[in-house]
Amino acid sequence: MTRTETVPRRVRYVSTYTELSQQVQAAGLLRRRYGYYWSKIVITIAVLSGIWVLFAFLGDSWFQLILAGGLGVVLTQLTFLGHDSAHRQIFTSHRWNDWTSRVLAGAFVGLSHGWWMTKHSRHHANPNKEGADPDIGPSAFAFTPAIAAKRRGLAARLTRKQGYFFPLAMFMGLALHVASVQRLLHREQLKHRWWEITFIAARFGGYLTVLLLVLPPGKAAAFFGVQMALFGLLLSGAFAPNHLGMPIVPPDMKIDFLRRQVLMSRNIRGGRLTTFAMGGLNYQIEHHLFPNMPRPNLRKAQALVREHCAKHDVRYTQTSFVSAYRVIVRYLNTVEHATIDPFRCPLTAQYRT
Repeated sequence: MTRTETVPRRVRYVSTYTELSQQVQAAGLLRRRYGYYWSKIVITIAVLSGIWVLFAFLGDSWFQLILAGGLGVVLTQLTFLGHDSAHRQIFTSHRWNDWTSRVLAGAFVGLSHGWWMTKHSRHHANPNKEGADPDIGPSAFAFTPAIAAKRRGLAARLTRKQGYFFPLAMFMGLALHVASVQRLLHREQLKHRWWEITFIAARFGGYLTVLLLVLPPGKAAAFFGVQMALFGLLLSGAFAPNHLGMPIVPPDMKIDFLRRQVLMSRNIRGGRLTTFAMGGLNYQIEHHLFPNMPRPNLRKAQALVREHCAKHDVRYTQTSFVSAYRVIVRYLNTVEHATIDPFRCPLTAQYRT
């Protein structure tokens, strides 16, 4: 028996992540990137201001829909910056990160930082785990076999074709706004709840007032619709490919941290444009392993992570955006048949309790 075999499996698995973490820290990949983030924040807010200046000069015109599309792109980028700050990627100070995320999300985009943090933290702790990851919980789509099995009648028939309804993801932005407001109005315990209510109320009130002052109701509605649809499509395009169609973890399964984050995540190939469009979430595996790593360092960490996964025989998934969506559509349309047999699934057999 070798020395490695005498070490308990759980200790070996913990040490594998520790080994990788030490390599990442030694490479300086967890250091803050103040120049990158300050320039990103200033430029994005300047572009946002420019759009509203052009909006005022253009006046009552259907060409405003072009600006609506531009606004959807800019708000998506601000959402990504809020996401980075919530993960403490921007500053060393927790307070600075929290308030930057709260202001960007609430005052600029209209989303609740507190609500999102609660939900997103649960996702990061247990990606694709039934009963623990809110991102695969009951919704308009059935993301797991257990949810699909409970559907009856028309809902069950639609579930078998739900992959073709995936363009409905354009409503994701609107759904996030509604969920934020609902959470804030429930009077549940939420840190700085009244600040968030003030930010979001001022943002929505100012946004709608400006639209109706410059545009007639019909064009204002069209502007809002285009902006919100593009915002939803861009966000869903950044978040959906990361975990959908990857293994679903049963509620009673325990997996070590490294494998829990790597095996359930998918990277998307592409260059700078892909990274811009997805806010760095195309490096989803690296982001899940090191959620506080600054966005521009994720690409640099990829080589270390891939080499480490190959060394420890951990499957590392990276594919194209198109291939990812093919898998997602096929999975969504066949989710009711995607049952997990603990005696046939290698993942379950290796890690079931």
